[in-house]
Amino acid sequence: MSALEGARSSRLRAVMAELDVPALFTADPIDIAYATGVRNMTVYSMMGAVRFLLVVADGPTVLWEFGGSEHIVEGRDTVDEVRTAPGVTPSSGPGHLAAIDGFAAEIADVCADHIGAPMQLAVERVDHPVTDALRLAGFTLTSATDVFLAARLIKRPEEVSAMRDAMHRVIDAVDATRAVVEHGRTEVEVWSEFHRHLIAHDGEYVSTRLVQAGERTFPYFQEAGTHRLADGDLFCIDTDAIGLGGYGVDFSRTFVCGDKPMKAAHRSLHDMAFDQLRHNASLLAPGRPFEDFAANCWTVPDRLAPFGYYCVAHGLGLSGEYPYVPVHDPTVAYPLDGRFEAGMVICVESYIGDPHVGRGVKLEDQYLITEGGAELMSTAPHLSSV
Repeated sequence: MSALEGARSSRLRAVMAELDVPALFTADPIDIAYATGVRNMTVYSMMGAVRFLLVVADGPTVLWEFGGSEHIVEGRDTVDEVRTAPGVTPSSGPGHLAAIDGFAAEIADVCADHIGAPMQLAVERVDHPVTDALRLAGFTLTSATDVFLAARLIKRPEEVSAMRDAMHRVIDAVDATRAVVEHGRTEVEVWSEFHRHLIAHDGEYVSTRLVQAGERTFPYFQEAGTHRLADGDLFCIDTDAIGLGGYGVDFSRTFVCGDKPMKAAHRSLHDMAFDQLRHNASLLAPGRPFEDFAANCWTVPDRLAPFGYYCVAHGLGLSGEYPYVPVHDPTVAYPLDGRFEAGMVICVESYIGDPHVGRGVKLEDQYLITEGGAELMSTAPHLSSV
């Protein structure tokens, strides 16, 4: 973990230098973890700005940690100084505006010896009173999100190793889940086994509840509920798991509940989804423009196209991330520039749903873009390969 954290910290500072960003400030718990390796109450931290990180390119890294938990930073080479985070959200009480002004002055004091005038600061994930106070303290503001997107895009070898480890654990969690896909169980009961296994093996959290069965497999994006499974039902799971070390694992599988064979209409949907997935994955290659990839993707039949997935592929790291590659529409200009690069981790998406059948099949695989092509990371079997 020490090598991993050091590699990410070096990568972030290199990108800051490339983009001419002298300092950045974030309250995003995922980006704080990327920059320092320090994770603390991640889900809680997503609900409001309660932890803060300042990285000065030619100076210190300062972490304002949640009060009472400053000790979790001990032994980290990626943090030069830890301070107690102020309460700068309305939930902190009527004094939060004064706290914001004092906090902005404190940040300016840290930067004053390292940043020439005018002081430039890349910022993300704070409320507008904070950005207003930073401007009054003398800063010119830009986006820190752009910096983190660029830094997180290419995975270091240490990150790839962590993602492989996380993948193995999530595949085991899916196996445990599949074992309880039984007649009479509710979707949430089955999904809870996936969550239990993930957490029991040092995973962090599941970012969605995308588990559906039977008639709830169409349309897609229905979260796990109290619907009870029946023998012969299709059962879809999208892992969306944040596993060991905080790294995302994102693949999807569709199974059958019980011992009955898959119905012919359901098998047809699965075959189409599997063909779409494999064809599109075969197009992954370093240097291929996103537009060219999307233009050559498997063509969903016109009747089913309105119900397909909203993108053909997306990036993955500590969460779902850039690029989200849109479906190609030849009637409009393609909205995404750029190309695949070695070191990206890309998830290829497929969903085939049929309103006449009233069912859908969700499949997805995770790949590492290599110098020579793409390596499949999500080796959990599909129905079509077992």
